Amino acid sequence: MESHHVEIRHLTFEDMSELKSASERVYDGGALSVWTSAILHRLFTVFPEGQICVCVDGKVVGCALSLIIDYAKFGDEHTYEEITAGYDFTTHDGEGDVLYGIEVFIHPEYRGLRLARRLYDARKELCENLNLRAIIAGGRMPKYAENAKSMSAKTYIEKVKSKELYDPVLSFQLANDFHVRKLLVGYLSGDVASKEYATLIEWSNIFYTKSVKLINARRSDVRLGLVQWKMRPMKTLEELIEQIEFYVDAVSDYKSDFVLFPELFNAPLMAEFNHLSEREAIRALAGYTDQIRDKFCEFAISYNINIITGSMPLLEGEELFNSGFLCRRDGTFQRYDKIHVTPSEDRSWAMRGGDSIQVIDTDCGKVGVVVCYDVEFPEYIRLLADQGMNILFVPFLTDTQNGYTRVRHCAMARAIENECYVAIAGGVGNLAKVNNMDIQYAQSALFTPSDFQFPATAIKAEATPNSEMTLLVDVNLDLLKQLHSHGSVHTMRDRRKDLYTLERTDKAKQKD
Repeated sequence: MESHHVEIRHLTFEDMSELKSASERVYDGGALSVWTSAILHRLFTVFPEGQICVCVDGKVVGCALSLIIDYAKFGDEHTYEEITAGYDFTTHDGEGDVLYGIEVFIHPEYRGLRLARRLYDARKELCENLNLRAIIAGGRMPKYAENAKSMSAKTYIEKVKSKELYDPVLSFQLANDFHVRKLLVGYLSGDVASKEYATLIEWSNIFYTKSVKLINARRSDVRLGLVQWKMRPMKTLEELIEQIEFYVDAVSDYKSDFVLFPELFNAPLMAEFNHLSEREAIRALAGYTDQIRDKFCEFAISYNINIITGSMPLLEGEELFNSGFLCRRDGTFQRYDKIHVTPSEDRSWAMRGGDSIQVIDTDCGKVGVVVCYDVEFPEYIRLLADQGMNILFVPFLTDTQNGYTRVRHCAMARAIENECYVAIAGGVGNLAKVNNMDIQYAQSALFTPSDFQFPATAIKAEATPNSEMTLLVDVNLDLLKQLHSHGSVHTMRDRRKDLYTLERTDKAKQKD
């Protein structure tokens, strides 16, 4: 699958033509094909904030439409016609207590990217930030007509809930934390596939807190997934990608915002080049990097997670870099390079260091990514902190406990002196048939500043040493804001800039 740029935003009047075209592909005529330009214009007029779309490469390919209603005026016995006032939408009440979902659809050609889930998540965010108590909707049951002769609608719902049957709408709604309140009869006139039945579904807003923000607001709580990757023999690129997807899938199931892979995690593929010199073998391995990056971009979209790809050898002309990519869940990506190559990388592989000193913007704020040895250079990390970095990701690969100790203790120091979170992830195991990659030692971890808001040890979480596993951990960015202003010490603010300064050279400025 090609990588795409995915965006969730509010619908506008200018989107009407594309939205109408997408709805026609979804409903192909019939009673459900009602979203004319006139109807959409009325809906945008009464409640523009409630109409959300998903765009792929700039094209509107789906939407989630909604109203705010005073639910007590309708109760649990109502029809779609009553909720929408015959598509006049006079039922919309800005002082109401429920966000009522009146439509969700995705263009058939763009299904499989999990775009509907993003629309549902945006609608939940809208509900929370408008301080509404719940999302309620009448859910269709498009597979019920196929089963109506053998079971009642109530039995059908129970079988879908128990996963004995699959319904493309109800199964999806249940998987997205909605529960069925009751069965509605005669809900949507002309819905032959559902035999005019519907499920009254609800998602409760447990926060119910006031906020002026609607969707796409940056959250203070961010969930990180760190992959402690096991080096194991792999004969094909497909086998490696299968293992990558396994970890991305596992971490995304916990609704993580980021997943971090280790440095040179793709080294098992170098076994097939063992007959070459070390310098030639690592360059042959670099031939896989673009394909692996494209797969990471695909997984970032389909699993709705930001992926830090660790690092891989990357050839740029005749020069070899140790590079990685932050693949955002909107389909874009940004490259980063290891700045400081180790003596071994220089001697065995003739690698060179990158020149760019940059933070990376994400939907969870500014982050930095440095590779292994880089974290042992405090000036480099301080320059990233001066650019607003809140989380530093450190993919690493160390063969001995001595090497790991250097990475670990330097990472802990960087968290304290730069008032940020530092996540490290490394590889474990061995590669008996790969030259210069014999053994690995790692204990992945998440380090914090050391103050009252954080653990006394400055260790938020750590993995079991030398075991294949993932580490899932939440960080709160608001705690960093409190630390910057009200901490016991202020290491960033209290620097004596009258005595010393730190700045990038002209070469670094030109590169960035």
